[in-house]
Amino acid sequence: MREALLYEKLPASRVQCHTCQWHCKINIGKYGVCGAYQNKDGVLYTLDYGVVSSLAVDPIEKKPLFHFYPGTLVFSLGSLGCNFHCKHCQNWQISSTDFTTGKNDCREIQPDTAVKLAKDNNCSGIAWTYNEPGIWLEYILDTARLAKENGLYTVLVTNGYSSVAALDAMGPYIDAYRVDIKGFSDPFYRNITGIVKWRGILEVTKRAKDKWNMHIEVVTNIIPTFNDDDEQLGNIAAWICDELGELTPWHVTRFHPAYNLIDLPSTPISTLDRACEIGKKAGLKFIYVGNVPGHRNETTVCYSCGKTIIERFGYRTEITGLEGSHCRFCGAELNIRTGNRDLKKI
Repeated sequence: MREALLYEKLPASRVQCHTCQWHCKINIGKYGVCGAYQNKDGVLYTLDYGVVSSLAVDPIEKKPLFHFYPGTLVFSLGSLGCNFHCKHCQNWQISSTDFTTGKNDCREIQPDTAVKLAKDNNCSGIAWTYNEPGIWLEYILDTARLAKENGLYTVLVTNGYSSVAALDAMGPYIDAYRVDIKGFSDPFYRNITGIVKWRGILEVTKRAKDKWNMHIEVVTNIIPTFNDDDEQLGNIAAWICDELGELTPWHVTRFHPAYNLIDLPSTPISTLDRACEIGKKAGLKFIYVGNVPGHRNETTVCYSCGKTIIERFGYRTEITGLEGSHCRFCGAELNIRTGNRDLKKI
């Protein structure tokens, strides 16, 4: 347990957390929305420092990141809690767990141990994932600093709801920001995630790119009847193209029934194909289909010459046409990060 990095003390021993965009005001003994921060006698503490519920050696493509060190392994870590309450959460067992009981099923992994495990398992980097890493700020900062000192890349797999202050604290140490833009309307975010001020996600994501030069890839899990309409998909694609750039990868992934949305069918493949066409019309060069192994839109194809650059089937990756960040056939810039020159130095 550590004192929180971003908070202020209020009258009557209340505190206000500034780790995420909820900016929770917390009474003595109570917790923030995420469950990971508690007010103890007027001091805000993080409960999840070093608390690891899940860890794995993953292909980077599983995050999914298709334009960031393709073909490498990443050491993935998750904790407990979340500042969203998504009805379709695939990891609800850890995201909705009470810290009092949930910690009993976790292990403690300090930053130096995490870095050692990554290197021992031939991983090129560390990813904070599975639950929302934005509420793991203090641990991520310490681990990411150490990872950078050891030549590892760093990845956040996030819902994008960190505060600007939290993003700026992590900014010097994070290389890739894989963010969910789940929908593009107030009713969708209110109904599916439990939040209403969702446009802050867009602001923070753009800041991650513009101020901190993080590599950005966007995921939209397309849920039948909730965010599969042309208007939302078109607005997401247009925003990515206009604000992040036409070379930013957009992953449109297939929903499968989970948690509190088990009454819905899986997303039809035709809907995903339609989303790809919407993305192309908006000007995006790279739209990928996820959760459909073998789909033609798993593979990276050069938008300029049409040659295959990276062939994929599920998490199996074969690089065939890449030279630095360019197509080796025609020289087009593909926005693919590889090699130490792409990593931030500290």
